[in-house]
Amino acid sequence: MKLHTLLQYLRPYMSYGGDNPEITSIVNDNRKVTAGSLFICIEGYTVDGHDFAASAAEKGAAAVVAQKELDLDIPVILVKNTRRAMALLADAFYGQPSQKLHLIGVTGTNGKTTTSHLIEKILSDAGQITGLIGTMYSKIGEETFEVKNTTPESLTLQSTFKKMVDAGVDSAVMEVSSHALDEGRVHGCDYDVAVFTNLTQDHLDYHKTMDDYRHAKGLLFAQLGSAFNQERPKYAILNADDRASAEYEKSTAAHVLSYGIEHDADLRAVNIEMTSGGTAFDLVSPFGKHKVLLKMIGKFSVYNVLASIGAGISSGIPIAKIIKSVEQMNGVSGRFETIDAGQGFSVIVDYSHTPDSLKNALETVKQFAQKRIFAIVGCGGDRDRSKRPLMAEIACEFSTDPIFTSDNPRSEDPQQILRDMEVGAKGENYKMIVDRREAIRYAVANASEGDVILIAGKGHETYQIIGNQVFDFDDRLVAKEAIEER
Repeated sequence: MKLHTLLQYLRPYMSYGGDNPEITSIVNDNRKVTAGSLFICIEGYTVDGHDFAASAAEKGAAAVVAQKELDLDIPVILVKNTRRAMALLADAFYGQPSQKLHLIGVTGTNGKTTTSHLIEKILSDAGQITGLIGTMYSKIGEETFEVKNTTPESLTLQSTFKKMVDAGVDSAVMEVSSHALDEGRVHGCDYDVAVFTNLTQDHLDYHKTMDDYRHAKGLLFAQLGSAFNQERPKYAILNADDRASAEYEKSTAAHVLSYGIEHDADLRAVNIEMTSGGTAFDLVSPFGKHKVLLKMIGKFSVYNVLASIGAGISSGIPIAKIIKSVEQMNGVSGRFETIDAGQGFSVIVDYSHTPDSLKNALETVKQFAQKRIFAIVGCGGDRDRSKRPLMAEIACEFSTDPIFTSDNPRSEDPQQILRDMEVGAKGENYKMIVDRREAIRYAVANASEGDVILIAGKGHETYQIIGNQVFDFDDRLVAKEAIEER
């Protein structure tokens, strides 16, 4: 695509350097520049892309997009905000691929990954070729790819959508983080369905206040647009039991489908029954009353299933097919995942890393625990410090044997993180074991038949970040090793 053709999509801008080169790729990483690249200078948290513009030109970049004046021998396009420009240019360069997909975005503090996988299964079971973008990986058809962020930068995102279109994907489901919404990474994404799971404290190291955090999530629903298109209607799937939904309903012109347990909703779960083997409930909806028998455990699982049912209905899938799909779902890796190595007690690995998700997980454990509950809990370094005492308080309140340990301490002193947690500890029955492996071993060594061990915080993650080093570490494997050693 010629530079001037691409720039027709960009308003406003200034340019100097009159050439009209062929643009063969768009990149924001100097290391990925090849002949014909359009290099976009992004001011990051630690690195400023403008400092690499000259190097990009030397490597063959055909033009540069910047928000500062640069002295280069190639065309420079000046804009107010290069991140905003990058999203627009990426959408144009890849042929506006999201408009060729049935695109579903899932946002919220907890439950995004499970809900996304549930929706993807519903669509796939209905005969669609699907794509998935989320915390664990991205998926195109049956092929999976590693990801760095829950929601990629706009360049990666639009490139992925283009690959999906080329692969014949019908529908794509993606997790949409508050960071991505705030930074405009999803600008240009033409969502058909937006799903809200819940809003609880998290990421206050970034958003600073809960009001800012709530507003960031709400951008997904505001960006559904105001037009009413009968051929391609837009839907917002909102949690009636979460107060933020009232604000999001006001923010969108899309059709609203609500779900809930405690309050009246379009999709409501009643008569919920939980066991250690699954969860049953009656679904009451405009389509009648249906019995739903899940293999997944917990009230939070019911919420995730209700949200996915709403997305399935909004995608035109019959309710009977939707229920059949969710009933077959075993769960998602690292989300309340049971570890069975022949022991007489339960071991569960869960991604619960916020106060609310930890509380939900432990309340679910209490439904079937016969004796003691060991809660292995940590808090990430270089992240929201205000939730540390809250995590400890919840662990002490809802378990008999809370154990505070490390969870990706990063650049912080692991001992200090535990001391921050200890401020919220109640009673004297808690233990502080800095080494996460030793904390898991301790719980396994001291558990008896009928006890439950919840290993919280990391879920599917297969690494531990200590200092600036990344070590192999998988809670599931460590737990199995500890059980086998015992």
